[in-house]
Amino acid sequence: MKTLYVRVVLTFLIVIVISLISSLLLALALFQNDLNATGKNDMIAAGDRMIRVYEQTNPPDLDAFMGNMAELVSYTLRLYDDNGGMNSYIPTKGKEAEEINPESVRKVLQGERYRSQGKDSGTFIGLPFTSEGKRYALFLQSSSKNEITIIRLLLAILFMMLTIGSLCILVAGRYLVKPLQAMTEVTKRLAKGDFEVELKINRGDELGTLSRSINDMAREIKQMERMRQDFVSNVSHEIQSPLTSISGFAKALKDGNLVIEEDDRVQYLDIIVTESDRLSRLGDNLLKLASLESDHHPFETESFNLNEQIRQIIVACEPQWSAKSICVAIESPSGAGVRISADRDQLNQVWMNLLGNAIKFTPRAGQVLIAISRPHAHEIAVAISDSGIGIAPEDLSSIFERFYKADKSRALDRNGNGLGLAISRKIVARHHGSIGVDSTVGLGTTFTVTLPADLSSESVFEK
Repeated sequence: MKTLYVRVVLTFLIVIVISLISSLLLALALFQNDLNATGKNDMIAAGDRMIRVYEQTNPPDLDAFMGNMAELVSYTLRLYDDNGGMNSYIPTKGKEAEEINPESVRKVLQGERYRSQGKDSGTFIGLPFTSEGKRYALFLQSSSKNEITIIRLLLAILFMMLTIGSLCILVAGRYLVKPLQAMTEVTKRLAKGDFEVELKINRGDELGTLSRSINDMAREIKQMERMRQDFVSNVSHEIQSPLTSISGFAKALKDGNLVIEEDDRVQYLDIIVTESDRLSRLGDNLLKLASLESDHHPFETESFNLNEQIRQIIVACEPQWSAKSICVAIESPSGAGVRISADRDQLNQVWMNLLGNAIKFTPRAGQVLIAISRPHAHEIAVAISDSGIGIAPEDLSSIFERFYKADKSRALDRNGNGLGLAISRKIVARHHGSIGVDSTVGLGTTFTVTLPADLSSESVFEK
């Protein structure tokens, strides 16, 4: 009983047996009266033929005649005379039938035909019969021989149905259970970390759908495992690099045998502080990204002026872009402001990341343009364009992945950790928006953030 295969077979057999017995009992209950009426009609027809044969042949021995007729028709015959005498004729393999009540006998002796009723025991009919001038009451009663034959027939049918049905369900059960066994084996392999599995079950039913879902799940788990391994590798790399610098310069400062000039000592300490800050930023960004992906990060919306927020970001980044003589401009139709309902702090992180990247990868005397527009009535778009080094086409589809850095920018991005764009994309997604990128190597890059407008307060461009 521990295997599904055995349960399927036993369930089928139990259902078949219960169904057949229930159907048989119900059919007998529904058709009992019809069966009795048909049986009585058959007995009357058989009795009439017996009487006609007797009248035509006029046999000398009435007892022998009745005995032969009982064997021929397979009914138990009872012959009553006026004096109350009774002779019984039982066919071979038959049995003694129920006694017939005197009232029924009296009616038949008076010349009436009689059919058994509900008050009578058993099923029988009575016919008036005359032999050598004497009146008799001839009764035909159902023989157990017929009943036994019918019961044997029903049992034979039941046995054959069970046998054939069992053989069919044994085959069908294996057909049903075999895919489940294959799925069980695949899930065990998945649980042990073997993701190179695939179910080859080409079926159009629910089992086929389940097998395809398991294959999809295996591919997704395999991809997640590869991403996990890449994540661990990238984190290790990002941590190892600053730790190596910190450890190396700290050992140099600690070594009393080395003579270090004051300027060099200050430089070493600056490097240690810089690398420590880099580790701190990496830890903060990892925690922030994990919080955003868990969907438990606080999300508080408020209505505010988007233009004013971006201007504040530009002012905060002034030391970076002024040091490189970069021209940063903001563009909005007619100089108007845009009100938006969003999480101010999270969007602040997005603009800081995108503007910081634009400044970082734009050469001296370059340009950065921030354009705010309404491409549709219910959308607000913010495009941040730079005249920097650009991104290679093969890298565009991967720049939003964690720790990803395009090869051409890696040399310049010594302080980055490749998490800024991943965090930005997650924040924009939480606002039900989208972020895209368009870039040409040597000409610059444009990041476009599209966000839903503040419909609840009918956000519009402020005049």
